[in-house]
Amino acid sequence: MSDTLSRLAEVLEQRKQAGAESSYVASLHAKGLNKILEKVGEECTETLLAAKDCQHSEDKSDLIYETADLWFHSLVMLSHLGLGPEDVLKELERRFDLSGLAEKAARQHK
Repeated sequence: MSDTLSRLAEVLEQRKQAGAESSYVASLHAKGLNKILEKVGEECTETLLAAKDCQHSEDKSDLIYETADLWFHSLVMLSHLGLGPEDVLKELERRFDLSGLAEKAARQHK
C-alpha cells in the first residue's frame, strides 16, 4: 500500500519542476501554499459531504473518489512544505502501540 504513496510522491516531486501551463501540480505550486490549502479545504468538504451521502447508500464510490482527491491534495501540500507520505506514515507508526486516549492526552499537555 505504501508503495502507491511512494510512487505518487515521486511523481508529485517531478511535476513540481514542470511548467505550470503543462502540469496541474506545477500550477498549484506556482500559485503558492494558500491555493494548495484552499484545494485541501475544498476536497475535505467534498469528502465530508460524500460520507454523509453514503451513510444510507449502498454506493460508496463518491466517498472513495473524494477521499482520493483529498489524499492527493494533501500530498501536494506536504510536498510544497518539503514533506512526504513517509513523514505521515512514520507518525502513524509511532502511534501504533499507543492508546488513542493516551496519545490525545499527551498532545494536550504540550
